[in-house]
Amino acid sequence: MSLFEQQAPRPLADRLRPKTLAEIVGQDHLLAPDAPLGRMVAARRLASMILWGPPGCGKTTIARILADATDMHFEPLSAVFSGVADLRKVFDAAKQRRGAGQGTLLFVDEIHRFNRAQQDGFLPYVETGTVTLIGATTENPSFELNGALLSRCQVFVLRRLDDAALETLLVRSETALGRTLPVDKAARQALKAMADGDGRYALNIAEEIAALPEGTTLDTEGLMAAVQRRAPLYDKAQEGHYNLISALHKSVRGSDVDAALYWLARMLVGGEHPIYIARRLVRMAVEDIGMAEPGALPQAIAAWEAYDRLGSPEGELALAQAVIFLATAPKSNAGYAAYGAATRAAKETGSLMPPMHAVNAPTRLMRDLGYSSGYVYDPDTPEGFSGLDYFPESMGRREFYRPVEAGFEREIRKRLDYWDKLRRKRAE
Repeated sequence: MSLFEQQAPRPLADRLRPKTLAEIVGQDHLLAPDAPLGRMVAARRLASMILWGPPGCGKTTIARILADATDMHFEPLSAVFSGVADLRKVFDAAKQRRGAGQGTLLFVDEIHRFNRAQQDGFLPYVETGTVTLIGATTENPSFELNGALLSRCQVFVLRRLDDAALETLLVRSETALGRTLPVDKAARQALKAMADGDGRYALNIAEEIAALPEGTTLDTEGLMAAVQRRAPLYDKAQEGHYNLISALHKSVRGSDVDAALYWLARMLVGGEHPIYIARRLVRMAVEDIGMAEPGALPQAIAAWEAYDRLGSPEGELALAQAVIFLATAPKSNAGYAAYGAATRAAKETGSLMPPMHAVNAPTRLMRDLGYSSGYVYDPDTPEGFSGLDYFPESMGRREFYRPVEAGFEREIRKRLDYWDKLRRKRAE
């Protein structure tokens, strides 16, 4: 760094960047002396790795410190701004350093943005040890990185910074700035909530409000007005999308109405399209509730239609109402399981002919062949139930649908038991 660069103003987050692993907060599960990265540093031998975690949790800082601790040349590269030519230069320089006895730690930020062919380009250099690769990503490596590259790297999951870690950073910022942050207790807690686990963002807020005039004390509302509130971390096309819809679905299935409303709100606040949620609510109604509460499907469809007619933000209330209805409804997957069992049986049994009494006989020839023979019109019987068996004769009866003792399915169970009794009586 030149003299002029040293004199240039630097953001607080950069000035407070940790110099040792011990100074990094919130990642003790990886960095403690007996943890994986701590052991690597102690042995002064690094494996290629992928650091997976949310923004502002310390991925870049960890890579820099690992390079310093093992006397390796640190070569940073951003997948956003780099291409094949940049990679070729890095690999050529790494070969020269290796010949001189120095290793190269290649840090690739946002490594998931490299396409599959570019990712494959790392393989020979990682295998031969020309570079020790540390890739940083906010996306699930299982979805975004080549299997071949993943097989040559260890994946370490970094955690979003918790309340205690963010408080440590705020205290450090106060020491560096030479003043207590001008917020009351509630606003300080709100500041940490706004950071949403991102240490860099927390320090940026601290630096911003520390510039306010002496004597200022912000309450929560004042803090919100002074800084732009960030949207919760949520990527509609990536893992965050699937995690949150899974949490919503399982909360509904588990009859946890308050948690279900929370996850609904998280998705809507994060920018998820309400129609996607509406479709999933319809699925929940038929998959997890079914005939235990026959009103579940109409409620879900009605919420979808209501959103179509009202739009946002009024239409979101219809989705919330549907979530409440579904979460508090009795649950049964009997219909879902019955259809699955029937589908398997259909695949196993092939093209069996229906029994003769179950098929129509629109022509004389078909009547002569016995089509529709033995059919009994159920409404004409005393019980309104003939007891005929409609399975293929060579297949025999099977039971697919087993109603649970919940909600309306209790009544269905009674009907099925009654009809089974009549069917057995007719067979005697």
